[in-house]
Amino acid sequence: MRKEDKYTVIEEIGKALQEYSCLYLTETTGLNAEKTSALRRACFNSGIKLFVVKNTLLKKAMEQSGVDYSGLFPVLKGSTSLMLSNTGNAPAKLLKDFVKKDDKLPTLKAAYVEGCVYGADQLELLASLKSKNELIADVIALLQSPAKNVISALQSSGTKLHGILETLSKKEQ
Repeated sequence: MRKEDKYTVIEEIGKALQEYSCLYLTETTGLNAEKTSALRRACFNSGIKLFVVKNTLLKKAMEQSGVDYSGLFPVLKGSTSLMLSNTGNAPAKLLKDFVKKDDKLPTLKAAYVEGCVYGADQLELLASLKSKNELIADVIALLQSPAKNVISALQSSGTKLHGILETLSKKEQ
């Protein structure tokens, strides 16, 4: 590969790293063409960008990105596939589901999600993480719950009070 081509690839990887907040490094060597195609299709349908990269070019792009990816550098050995997503748990769920169907491939090498580095043994944890939007929805639901309880109590009290007043007014007649 010519030097100019390497710089171009590094720039493209750098742009992709800036565009997505979560990245997963996976091992896909050993997948046949059919399974690789199925993985690519599943990634596309889930909004995950998947491509195979050279470790040295990926490392240079990570170093130039301005984000501290140094925790991922030790796993940049062998063949590496890069999965990029803006939803932290989407690639983990996809990998988990794909591994259920297949023997053991693809495998997780490491992941960088929301500023934290996760190791290969933490796929279950990553799959169970809630996305930012899910957490916001949970907080909103928690904030709405007391207000709904108060409104419900006021409505039921109003109905009770109305019933009592109606009964009292009928007694006097």
